[in-house]
Amino acid sequence: MTEMIAAEPALAQRLVRRLREQDSVRALAEAVQAATKRGRPVVVTGCGTSQHAAMAVAALLTEAVAPPAGQEIRAVEALPLVRRPISAGVLIGISHEGGTAATNAALEATRAAGGTTALITVGGGSPGAALADHLITTAEQDQSWCHTVGYLSPIIAGIVVGSRISGTRLDAVAIHALLDVAHEPRGAANVAAGLAGVDRLIVAGAGPDEVSAREMALKISEGARLAAGALELETVLHGHLAAATRWTGLIVIGTDAVGGGLAAQRLQRVLEAARALSMPAAVLIDESLTGSIEQALTPAGRIALPHTGRVRGVAASLLAPILPLQLVAERLARARGVDPDTLGREDPDQAAAHG
Repeated sequence: MTEMIAAEPALAQRLVRRLREQDSVRALAEAVQAATKRGRPVVVTGCGTSQHAAMAVAALLTEAVAPPAGQEIRAVEALPLVRRPISAGVLIGISHEGGTAATNAALEATRAAGGTTALITVGGGSPGAALADHLITTAEQDQSWCHTVGYLSPIIAGIVVGSRISGTRLDAVAIHALLDVAHEPRGAANVAAGLAGVDRLIVAGAGPDEVSAREMALKISEGARLAAGALELETVLHGHLAAATRWTGLIVIGTDAVGGGLAAQRLQRVLEAARALSMPAAVLIDESLTGSIEQALTPAGRIALPHTGRVRGVAASLLAPILPLQLVAERLARARGVDPDTLGREDPDQAAAHG
């Protein structure tokens, strides 16, 4: 996991350059545009980390297409798509190795119903690849079971497809720079130290930051073996804190997508609620917003997320937290004395549960 995190900035840069030349990227962009112009659905799906990447890709494509309100491109879990497949539209599956049973079943059902299928995956030799009308291959194999590259790669693919749709130029070097924080692990280590003693964690965010919160909760659960769940920012304040104690940790993610409006006010309110309950809280927050959050509200630490004007919009909000959230999970694993690469499979019961 440590090695995969360190490799990601350079990986993202070369992946942007490689995918820009793939004919399948152009073909998928045209298929998405054609479907949305005709009012047909475009849906993205996956499971686990790939479902979080699907949420990210849906947000990126929605921004690129700019459909009327209410016609956004959606991310949908795979199993409902097996029961009710898309018959006139596009289903984009995300599966790191192309072998996820539910995702492949959704692709198969969509194809049988007459829909167009696509898959973002590592290579072309998987069962899922055979079910895709449009196949985007990243050729970047994640070496860790606690997938990090497996999350970043499809998001980069979504950024490239989105840029093809919108006609914008991608800056691969700027994306590398935005991600290049693996050499600065001190903030992640401090947050891990502040949260290592909790019994469970709540991770929260709004808009694109909710996608990051979901992925962070998964990484902490599987990598550090610490129970963690993700909630939309406002949802935290609507009943969930009734079960919180001083042994419940909180992490809030706030990129510049939060801005200075209502979401920023609610972020502040969530942290104030955590302080009232003596919950150790930390933030991963855009560096432009750090001054608006008083230090006493983040006793478990804070990480200032970088930003560059050369990477904008949804892409910036999704990319900026990726390495920090992965580093926090990796440092929590270290602090708790567990190996994030095994997903607990050294335990016979966990091995049986994972199949």
